[in-house]
Amino acid sequence: MRVRRFELRLIAVALVACWSVAAALVLLAYRPGGPFDLIVGLTAMTPIAIALAGAIWPPVARGDTAFPVMVSLGVIALLCLVPSIAGVVTQLLAYGSRTLLPSAEAAYPWMLALLATSLFSGFGIARRVQGGSALRRHRLLGGVAIALLLTALSGTAVAAVAVTNDLALRDAPAAASRFGPTSGDDQPPLCDGPLAAGTTARLELHMNAAVDLRPLGSVDLAGRRVGNDFRWLAYVASNRQLGQYGSARVADAAWTTAPGTAWQSAPPSLVSADTVDLRALEMALTRDYRATAEDRGLEVIEGARARRCRIAVDGRVFADAFPQAVWLVGPADLHRWRGQLDYWIFLDGQLGQVAGSVNGEAHEIVPDALLGTIDLRLTATERGRDSVIYPPGP
Repeated sequence: MRVRRFELRLIAVALVACWSVAAALVLLAYRPGGPFDLIVGLTAMTPIAIALAGAIWPPVARGDTAFPVMVSLGVIALLCLVPSIAGVVTQLLAYGSRTLLPSAEAAYPWMLALLATSLFSGFGIARRVQGGSALRRHRLLGGVAIALLLTALSGTAVAAVAVTNDLALRDAPAAASRFGPTSGDDQPPLCDGPLAAGTTARLELHMNAAVDLRPLGSVDLAGRRVGNDFRWLAYVASNRQLGQYGSARVADAAWTTAPGTAWQSAPPSLVSADTVDLRALEMALTRDYRATAEDRGLEVIEGARARRCRIAVDGRVFADAFPQAVWLVGPADLHRWRGQLDYWIFLDGQLGQVAGSVNGEAHEIVPDALLGTIDLRLTATERGRDSVIYPPGP
């Protein structure tokens, strides 16, 4: 019994740690400017108390079946929590979203984790209240009742405050945003609806790659596009390339630059795939691919309302949509790679942000390597603003 109690307490301590990390992220990093920012962070701490109860009164079970069930509840909660915490880090810090619970799809892993944690602790509380000699059925019913009550109270409190804060943010007047319109009664278009690129855009692309969790390199691209004309520079730092690359097109003329060389004239066909956001639309975000897109809900990004959508892609589509990946992985065949792309449609019906990743076998990139991963984030801001693309200097 002592060994089982110790093992269950270890699981409970892990749950306390995970819920504490999640609450700290919300409390410290979630600052969208709403009236209830602090209250959202404080209510996010309620699951910590639930998990702590499981550490104080672990759900010790004598039966050969009951004990594995208790362990499974704790493991299920941890399996839901760890990727959800990683998702919050990405959402708040990398994607710039100010919406904590954009949709039911985003909320359900947290609810599963909360329910599993409440069941884990609820059975321990029931055993403490009723005593170890109580009938197993009574302890079971008591534990389930306690778990449902804790889940309802904690989940409702967090969801109610978070949603109220999000609604207040959407209704509050916002200054102009570089991502798009900040006001309007209409909702952003649906995921499978019309999607266009802005007539002009400021482009930023960050891409990084890793092999077996070891960094492989990164690409940082910045530039502008006006219609089909564009000009950008990309700094590449990887084990294959190092230096600054560039591409430009103005009317029927094109130029490229590479490390150690100045801008040089090039045939327009050589830069036809370098339109960045237009290329992503043409190769990965076509209507056919978006027909089965997952609606991830509405978010507010720097004051601009957007609909977040997700599609599944393979490595070949990813490489075609973002040819800059070749600077990181070289000529490796990515057709067996799999991943996903999230894209944000703003109130003007235009593409403002794309983020995602693909991964797969990496032996063609690094000998004896197992898993390779490429992550990216593309933003197309200041869309529709007057801008001019000048030819590169000599």
